[in-house]
Amino acid sequence: MRQRIIVCPLIENQGAYLLCKMPSDRGVFPGQWALSGGGLEQGERMTEGLLREISEELGSDLTIADVQPWTFRDDVRTKTYPDGTSEQIYMIYLIFDCKAANRNVSINEEFEDFAWVLPEDLGKYDLNEATRMTLEAKGLLPS
Repeated sequence: MRQRIIVCPLIENQGAYLLCKMPSDRGVFPGQWALSGGGLEQGERMTEGLLREISEELGSDLTIADVQPWTFRDDVRTKTYPDGTSEQIYMIYLIFDCKAANRNVSINEEFEDFAWVLPEDLGKYDLNEATRMTLEAKGLLPS
């Protein structure tokens, strides 16, 4: 089983949190709402990888003003690829609190949509299990 270290930003701006909708035909959580993030590359430091992933997935115009390591977790997930193949991956999640100085998001092909969501509205979204666990641990959703 392959192992991946995933850097995952919990991005907040003016009391709202950024959620991204995964494509319905691929990924670990097809069609569900999630936090952005992705795998560290060989030799990459955590914060460097986090900022690279934010820029790649959410655009270079989104300004991150503050990054603080928050928590970590692991699990095994099945990832489906665009060609229909899949594999089980042991994932280690490194989760960071991030403050955005603006809301200038331009998603790449890894997402279908995005939304800035106030804590009281987070429960209205079809959140994937990993995102739900993160938001519960942060006290943003009831456990």
